Amino acid sequence: MPRRLLPAFRVSPLLVVVGPWLCAPAAPLPAGAPTARGADTTAGAPADTAPQLAFGGFIDSYYAWDARRPYNFDRAYTTQPARHAEFNINLAFLEAKLSGPRYRGRLALQFGTSVQANYAGEPHIGRVSGSSLSQFLQEATVGYQLGPTLWIDGGIFFAHTGYEGWISRDNLAYSRSLMADFSPYYEAGVKLTWTPAPAVTAQLDVVNGWQDISNYNTPPAVGLRVDYAVSPSVTLAYDNFFGNVAPDSLAAQLRFYNDFIALYHPSGRWQFAATVDWGAQGRSTTTGGTATWYAASVFATYHVTRRVAVVARLERYADPSQVVVQTKLPSPFETSGASLGLDVAPVPRVLWRTEARAFRSDDAVWPTHRAGGYARSDGFVVTSLALTL
Repeated sequence: MPRRLLPAFRVSPLLVVVGPWLCAPAAPLPAGAPTARGADTTAGAPADTAPQLAFGGFIDSYYAWDARRPYNFDRAYTTQPARHAEFNINLAFLEAKLSGPRYRGRLALQFGTSVQANYAGEPHIGRVSGSSLSQFLQEATVGYQLGPTLWIDGGIFFAHTGYEGWISRDNLAYSRSLMADFSPYYEAGVKLTWTPAPAVTAQLDVVNGWQDISNYNTPPAVGLRVDYAVSPSVTLAYDNFFGNVAPDSLAAQLRFYNDFIALYHPSGRWQFAATVDWGAQGRSTTTGGTATWYAASVFATYHVTRRVAVVARLERYADPSQVVVQTKLPSPFETSGASLGLDVAPVPRVLWRTEARAFRSDDAVWPTHRAGGYARSDGFVVTSLALTL
């Protein structure tokens, strides 16, 4: 995913997205470019072994209007913006980060409608389980440096999959693409991060499951991610997930998910991104065979000035066997979409984003204002005012 707010916790060429130009007056950096964090400013000075403690936060407020005016005010097939026709908080979090010579950690507490939407499917088996407490932990990680280029981190952390992240500020578009909404936001487990060269980062994850903190089956799932900065303007990445998504009481349903990402940053004004997903899951068709789904999205961002940008997106998501997206209807979720957004950063740390987005599905799957009614199309407009603490 794009920059996860804390570069030191996930060294990746994908870190440079939109954050740098929003929080400082400087022009945006190209993807994969070196930053001040990597500059050698300590030549001739003794190594600083004192622990570094930093605090921060983020508040993302919003108002969204859904063209279908869902009768229960919950917007369908999304986690953000999750509510129709109400002022609310999409995501608010406070964080503390500690780093030392060979250790690091982050604790972040979160709230908001995207949190409620994301943890709605968290398993609840046993008395000490479910989302009642875990939903408030955005990240709780402990890391130790095993070698000069190798770290191990454990706890609850942002998912290793995909291009778009949870924090809207760090994504090219304000709302998440369909492919991002229907892939993990978070994981619980342990991960190894290896940086064999400045342009290459590899990560191996062993996690409870597909966006699960509370477990419902054994053994754990695994995932791999590799980021490669081909040049200062081109970055490629691949990530996957492999594991059983059925409870232990049922026959195994092995899920194999693959994600391919390409970023192109030809100048300080233009940014392009493209990502493609393909997944397969055993024993998931109506006849008990292997089901597949796919998704794709492309982005283009033009920075009109250092504080104003225009963002466009096209996307497609198709899940004919309802493996990931259950419509609760006979018709599956096979949808195309487009969005256009305007980003304004009036002062450093403040970001005002407005976006219009439309969808067209192959079948009538979008809830309407009348309970029990469905339509083939939907759209919404959202405006957000966010502050980085």
